[in-house]
Amino acid sequence: MTVLPDDGLSLAAEFPDATHEQWQRLVEGVLRKSGKEASGEAAEDALSTQLEDGLTTRPLYTARETGANANGDTGDTGANAANADAAGFPGFAPFVRGGRPEGTSVSGWDVRQRLAGTDPVRVNEAALADLENGTTSLWLTVGRTGIPADGLARALDGVYLDLAPVTLDAGADYAEAARALLALYAEREVAPEAARASLGADPLGHEARTGEVLDLAEAAALARETAGAWPHVRALTVDALPYHEAGGSAAEELGLSLATGVAYLRALEDGGLGVEAALGQLEFRYAATADQFLTIAKLRAARRLWARVAEACGVPEAGAQRQHAVTSPVMMTRRDPWVNMLRTTVACMAAGVGGADSVTVLPFDNELGLPDAFARRIARNTSTILLEESHLARVIDPAGGSYYVEQLTTELAGAAWEFFQTVEKAGGLPEALRSGLVAERLATTWAARSKKLAKRREPITGVSEFPLLSEKPVVREPAPAGPAGGLPRVRRAEAYEALRARSDAHLTATGHRPRVFLAALGPAAAHTARATFASNLFQAGGIEPVHDPVSVDAASAAEAYAASGADGMAVLCSSDALYEEQAEAVAAALRSAGATTLFLAGKPGTAQGSVDEYVFAGCDAVAVLSSVLDRMGVAS
Repeated sequence: MTVLPDDGLSLAAEFPDATHEQWQRLVEGVLRKSGKEASGEAAEDALSTQLEDGLTTRPLYTARETGANANGDTGDTGANAANADAAGFPGFAPFVRGGRPEGTSVSGWDVRQRLAGTDPVRVNEAALADLENGTTSLWLTVGRTGIPADGLARALDGVYLDLAPVTLDAGADYAEAARALLALYAEREVAPEAARASLGADPLGHEARTGEVLDLAEAAALARETAGAWPHVRALTVDALPYHEAGGSAAEELGLSLATGVAYLRALEDGGLGVEAALGQLEFRYAATADQFLTIAKLRAARRLWARVAEACGVPEAGAQRQHAVTSPVMMTRRDPWVNMLRTTVACMAAGVGGADSVTVLPFDNELGLPDAFARRIARNTSTILLEESHLARVIDPAGGSYYVEQLTTELAGAAWEFFQTVEKAGGLPEALRSGLVAERLATTWAARSKKLAKRREPITGVSEFPLLSEKPVVREPAPAGPAGGLPRVRRAEAYEALRARSDAHLTATGHRPRVFLAALGPAAAHTARATFASNLFQAGGIEPVHDPVSVDAASAAEAYAASGADGMAVLCSSDALYEEQAEAVAAALRSAGATTLFLAGKPGTAQGSVDEYVFAGCDAVAVLSSVLDRMGVAS
């Protein structure tokens, strides 16, 4: 028996275990101090957060929240996360903890750099620079929106094809691009067992992007050829990005990827491939967002769900999903794009922790055009720092065992499986795409999220929160036009960026931005919080806030407003008590000085009649800002 030295420190074992009920009572006390009365489960619910897909994030997770029964079964998906036995072991079904026994602990995840461009010479220069500085595989855009298939050899000149895996993204031209790459392997005498590639055939993904229907039989023929001659080459990609970029939720992205994968399995079987060989021909692509826990859970749930499909096909041991994670284009901004570096770092970390085999970090200027050398360097170094300095890949499934992550994985898998079943009942993904079911479902999801964005319930740093009106624009060479005609492509920041574009045009035409006067009443303690809120709000729409260095009153308001150069707009900022005392008189003075519209920073009701509108946390900021610009005569 080991006896610990008496060092004067109390050991945790000397204290009794706290109970869930004791914690709830402490929560009740905290809520009571903030003016909320709730007890028991209601107190816990008050601290919970509602997510998309009907999911809820609880404030506390313990063993009891996992929801599994004694047999470790949580429903038709088999997506149980109550304990290590249910989640399995790395490299074994259900592959929640990773598709390979060693995970990424040996050499880290594959750092896959995207190369978008139409000039094979320039693409080659970028590819060689990337491979010499940390990138381990290349993702090439080929065909109508990229380099021509016959330019593939020039684009890969000097690339050791037996060492650097290549992934193709060729849309409708996938067959031509694939055969060009396979011919290049043969020409350069790369042994079939040494070639590692993803040929990128994705007819349904292309249909989702463009509305153009492609024959699955051609993709099946390519897969049959590949499976017989190239053991480490995958013919098909199940790309879930079209659904993510159309505004889909995590569960919808997962559900539609399952439906795509199942449709491809059917086509491959019809084309003469066995189920196990067909499973080996698929690679799945998912978006990684700055919501780190949701991304981690999504990748773990994706593997669990695909393992369930393989199990239903009778080959559970072949259900290890090969995953390629890409930092989300939806979260990227054109304004203050430097903040994108932070977003992609968190997303890359989440993808690695979630067990992605390959990770692509989009450069911070990706939405502005073709990324420059600096942006590409930062993108590839993001993975390098996480792998080499943070040692993120040295532990397999580092989030595994977390009650929160395990439960979120389980719930997300359940929601995704339910949507997958909805698509299958509608006739499968091809029919669901053509009937409008997918478009309608994703549009509904995006509309709900757009309301949160408009109300700044989902903040966008540098755009809807803490914008910098004086930022210098980042200009890049235009990128080739992407495919269009199918599902829309959305971004979180687009509504605010449209407002900022109106402001920019006004600045160019008049020499100054639209201006609003902030009338701060009383001492700093009374007006600072609401003045800061109002300033932040109006800047999100490109409207410059102007205020007097000190607070104003009825006597000084008119003079301060006249000196501000404001365009007919003023906002009263202070406490409710001072509004009652001064708002009416100050409002009258501002109107006499030419203010045509008066806002009040605070909830509606205070100073009713003295002002025209209210701005407050939770108001529809996009609608308010658009209306203000309209009233100022700023062209849309």
